[in-house]
Amino acid sequence: MRVIVALGGNAVLQREQKPDAESQIANVAGSVKTLAKLAEKHELIITHGNGPQVGLLALESASDPQLSRPYPFDTLGAQTQGMIGYWMLQALQNALPGRQVLAMITQTLVSAVDPAFENPTKFVGQVYDREEAEKLAAGYGWTVRPDGDYWRRVVPSPAPRRVVETRLIRRMLREQVVVICAGGGGIPVIRDERGRLSGVEAVIDKDLTASILAEALDCDAFLILTDVPRVMRDYGTPRQREIAHTTPHELRALDFPAGSMGPKVEAACHFVETTGDMAAIGRLDQAERILGGSAGTIVTPNARWPLTSTL
Repeated sequence: MRVIVALGGNAVLQREQKPDAESQIANVAGSVKTLAKLAEKHELIITHGNGPQVGLLALESASDPQLSRPYPFDTLGAQTQGMIGYWMLQALQNALPGRQVLAMITQTLVSAVDPAFENPTKFVGQVYDREEAEKLAAGYGWTVRPDGDYWRRVVPSPAPRRVVETRLIRRMLREQVVVICAGGGGIPVIRDERGRLSGVEAVIDKDLTASILAEALDCDAFLILTDVPRVMRDYGTPRQREIAHTTPHELRALDFPAGSMGPKVEAACHFVETTGDMAAIGRLDQAERILGGSAGTIVTPNARWPLTSTL
């Protein structure tokens, strides 16, 4: 099968873990053990988050006295794509000797008039307590919002329309290359009336970008791999229970937090509704079981997977 994986931030940096390079490299190496097994059996495209990393670089940029103004978020996104892509590239090359692996810097087209620019919702950077978050917001002009028990910075998150380099990614897949791309949802760009591209100040949701990329590449399965085993119905209440197999219609009837599970559910539903193929949300270390239908929350048009005994 042709499989696209959207890795959650925990694959690179655990919550409350210091963002040192050494710890992130070790986390990536651990994550790649699962990804390498998928690559041995399937065509594989890997996307990843960059929220903590892009937030850290933004903070460093804002406080650097040598800069007349901070680096814009499109540039910070490119920096994190290169950094995390390099870590994943090297780890996969070591895990898959003889296999070609490519880490690509990719751009994602958005609309210049997307209403998200007026309503920041995308979490970036590290977590803070409320007092520290509000102090940083006052000092740097940030918008901050609660994220579970903590507070984080939020920035605009416009809807992705297309990964600009889609045709090149498709060409690499034909050559049996494992492709790492669309990190952090891709570098947000707009196209002007003359067809020229330019970056914009935003961060795109990686799962939504992975969804449209999966559609464009004719993927058979779209896996959103995070640190939770399944999507929960009535999360945080006495009625809480796991959802194993479901449909987009059933999922859309439920309510999920906009800043966390909501975009993942939306991305999975969009892919299934558009293609009729399978999407799933679950734990990274259970990726093979998810493809086999025995783990994760599996989303298909008829709530059944596998569809045939040959998968």
